[in-house]
Amino acid sequence: MKIKMLVLACSAFVAQSALAAGEVNVYSNRQDELIKPIIQQFEQESGIKVNVVFAKEGLNERLEREGKLSPADLMLTVDISRLTDLVDKGLVQPVDSKILQENIPAVYRDPANQWFALTTRVRAIYSSKERLGKLDNIRYEDLVKPEFKGKICTRSGKHEYNVALVSSMIAYHGMADTKQWLEGLKANLARKPQGNDRDQVKAIKDGICDISLGNSYYLGAMLKDPAQKAWAEAVDINFPNQGDRGAHVNVSGVAMTKYAKNKAEAQKLMEFLASDTAQHLYADANAEYPVKAGVEPSAMVKSWGSFKPDALPVSDYAKHRKDALQLLDEVKFDL
Repeated sequence: MKIKMLVLACSAFVAQSALAAGEVNVYSNRQDELIKPIIQQFEQESGIKVNVVFAKEGLNERLEREGKLSPADLMLTVDISRLTDLVDKGLVQPVDSKILQENIPAVYRDPANQWFALTTRVRAIYSSKERLGKLDNIRYEDLVKPEFKGKICTRSGKHEYNVALVSSMIAYHGMADTKQWLEGLKANLARKPQGNDRDQVKAIKDGICDISLGNSYYLGAMLKDPAQKAWAEAVDINFPNQGDRGAHVNVSGVAMTKYAKNKAEAQKLMEFLASDTAQHLYADANAEYPVKAGVEPSAMVKSWGSFKPDALPVSDYAKHRKDALQLLDEVKFDL
């Protein structure tokens, strides 16, 4: 009996060890409903268990605080600022993967392979269908024109989505010209910066303004929400700078943590996220654009029309984040 119990105990230990070896732990800023179908598909195909901790904010700080004791193997996050923050703080490590390098264009990954974009989203310009219509030739630079005086709404200039846009303006125009642009944009605002990107579209619907800045995927989110569908239907989405450098894009992405305990499993999940299957799921779930060439966006997103994205590597404009924040302070953009 004792021998049988010992054999059973050893078998249970081996089974538990095998299970532990087949796990990957993820910290995610992406909402659960957006990544759940992708995670479930990966688990089904790989047999690897994925444990996800979701938080809208504070995960970079948590990872830093936990140090070597952190259970996290991967960080799934949104916005280039959060990805570069992980690199700057030494919280992630390079991943040498031929699959990731082949599936993800160089402009959408870290030069040292410490993070990889999974989707892109355009910093679009929304316009009132009723009062302005489609603005086919609009440029970000045009938002300072006198014709738009008192007609523009935006969220805080210091929100990461706007900081990234300002950073890209610095990359192209330098500090002095970008400061002048910010001053002109502020002068054309219909109200003090406030709310989120959806609130700006609502403001257009309500007649408060005629133009707003907002990420492209929010249009898809509003169209799917019965309470917000009327807001979305009141605007046209415009892809700026199609006659020159292309529309500014930001990214969602993934990085392997510095002290990942399940590196092999984590890399498999990273590679799956860059596969055709996951890229399609991402595109359909969140109205975003896949980074992998040849993977089509959802039918809804395709209906908005094609566009030329800015070819500037996201890591290049990310270098100007501190400069962007400095200029936003200097012009007192949010005040």
